[in-house]
Amino acid sequence: MIYGYARTSTVEQVAGLADQIAKLKGAGCSDQTIYKEQISSVRMEDRVEFAKALLVLRRGDVLVFTSLSRAARSMVHMVEIEERVSRAGATIRILDLAIDTATSAGRLTFNLFASIAQFERENMLERQKVGIAAAKLRGAYKGRVPTAQAKSARVHSLHDKGLTKQEIADACAIGVASVYRILNARKTADA
Repeated sequence: MIYGYARTSTVEQVAGLADQIAKLKGAGCSDQTIYKEQISSVRMEDRVEFAKALLVLRRGDVLVFTSLSRAARSMVHMVEIEERVSRAGATIRILDLAIDTATSAGRLTFNLFASIAQFERENMLERQKVGIAAAKLRGAYKGRVPTAQAKSARVHSLHDKGLTKQEIADACAIGVASVYRILNARKTADA
């Protein structure tokens, strides 16, 4: 089955959504297999239709995006999405980049982009370490505010609905380890 995902950031971008849907139909999607929403890509937990699209994927399916920006915040984020799609036995097609992970050339292109993204991420982390060290020396470093614990109510709600830990992590934009910690804390408190 060929599924499509179309997204615009605001309700005002109706024409952009219609354009994406037309391109997805041209790629083999039908009205019934296109998931669409008008929402910012920043908060993954708010992207309900995207979560639904990921949940329906089975072996041999294809998930189509008109562009990388419709699916992910960055190439690093796209790699995470591709890993999840791959675990379902499905592949990804990104129309504007002519990437199809079902083909060897598409996998090569995707992996090249992923390698560049990983390189950029490692460089950013190195610069971040240097910046944090400098801020600590100045006494200006306070650390980050914990984000996963702030989402514990949502984690418990999704767990109670029967979602897997990976699905919960994806929906809440936190790591799987954080999901385990939050759920284990509840078990300890209940005991």
